[in-house]
Amino acid sequence: MHKDIKQQIKFGTDGWRGVIGDNFTFENVRIVTQAVCDYIHKELADTNKKVVVGYDTRFLSDKFAQTTAEVLAGNGIEVTLSDKYIPTPVVSFVTKTDGYCLGIMITASHNPAEFNGFKIKNAQGGSADAAITAKVEELLGQSPVRSLPLSEAKSKGLVKITRLEDKYIKFLKSYLNMKLLKASKVKILQDVMYGSGNGLLEKVLSATSIKTEIMHNEINPSFGGVRPEPVVENLGEMISRMKKEKFDLGLVLDGDADRIAAVEPKGLFIHPQQILALLFLHLKEDRKWSGGVVKTIAGTVMIDKIAKKLGVKLYETPVGFKYISRLMEKENILVGGEEAGGMGVKNYIPERDGTLAGLLLVEMMAYRKKNISQIMRGLEKEFGKYYYTRDELKLGEVKFEQEKILNKLPAKILNKKVADIKSYDGIKIIFEDEDWLMLRGSGTEPIVRVYAEAKKQSVAQKLVKEGKKIILESY
Repeated sequence: MHKDIKQQIKFGTDGWRGVIGDNFTFENVRIVTQAVCDYIHKELADTNKKVVVGYDTRFLSDKFAQTTAEVLAGNGIEVTLSDKYIPTPVVSFVTKTDGYCLGIMITASHNPAEFNGFKIKNAQGGSADAAITAKVEELLGQSPVRSLPLSEAKSKGLVKITRLEDKYIKFLKSYLNMKLLKASKVKILQDVMYGSGNGLLEKVLSATSIKTEIMHNEINPSFGGVRPEPVVENLGEMISRMKKEKFDLGLVLDGDADRIAAVEPKGLFIHPQQILALLFLHLKEDRKWSGGVVKTIAGTVMIDKIAKKLGVKLYETPVGFKYISRLMEKENILVGGEEAGGMGVKNYIPERDGTLAGLLLVEMMAYRKKNISQIMRGLEKEFGKYYYTRDELKLGEVKFEQEKILNKLPAKILNKKVADIKSYDGIKIIFEDEDWLMLRGSGTEPIVRVYAEAKKQSVAQKLVKEGKKIILESY
């Protein structure tokens, strides 16, 4: 066993991720699964020791999932292993509804093709927080790996291979207003980015008149040379088709289908920040549901404005959906969303689901009897138009030193006076006119992300350039 195993296996904002064949190896997957088993026996002794395991479309994901199941079985833990690739939200949903003590998903989500990853879901279906992952990290390499070959584990009844998505699809149909959707005549273009969200939207909408067309639905572990992340620069083909062809809405899922982006007719990108605003308004105004709204520190000012207008409590968390998950488990939360496209809603699991978020946008159009462009213009007219942009710097071996940068920050940037600075997760510089700039080291990759939001696109882009300059000048 490598003596530096704790350097090789580290849980970030959402699971452990690594490069396949480098630190994400079968040996390391066995070691981390053994640590999870030790955690279950030590910390979850009173629970029914059952774990559900799913996997995405990445290279070797099915084999890594099988290896995970074999180690769990070798430790006497009952395993339900998915019979095919599935979205992460399916694992979260099944973990909660079928009473598993944990869920495990083999995925690197939106990371480039050379990565894979290991996500842990708690018994409520939410992302395992630092309290859980720190204990798992502490247990790495503490016990010898115990494993049982899959055929033997199956014959002993310790592993069963099951179709998991049917119950999930049935739930989504019960969650949505299917009567309203049945009468809807919209046409949707969907890009699943070669990921595991393939086919689910169609199954939910099969009994309606809604037409769906799907892109990039074949298995392609290289993801067509593009990281499966639903950001505007990766959606050239979708945007081009939305400009030329007659679709009412474009929906995009990331590699494990827990994140979403959307596109209007004429190819206008609907930023995830705007999607959160739309879901907030839909659940509050159309469905008449109550509850607070959650955004992360890197979230849009628009959510603050909507919350104020609707008299809804606003919560703000660090970056990472696990923080939103915790709030959804403890508080009455209507909707929570992160800047990268992860949305969670009330009366479901405390977790992101790109498929459900997309379906709720379709439902919103049906409720309001308006197309998505009319809804978007109404949103901008009432709450203002905000331009949100993001870029990143690869730092390699250089560490992002937050304190060093904080100490060197100028009093003005682009001649804008700094009104406030938040530094509980990265550095968020808020200007007097409500525009803002944020610098934050990634929890999963060796990069620094630079975010900005402004009322003019050119200003948002200039702020990001200034942010990158501030980082580079501090080293």
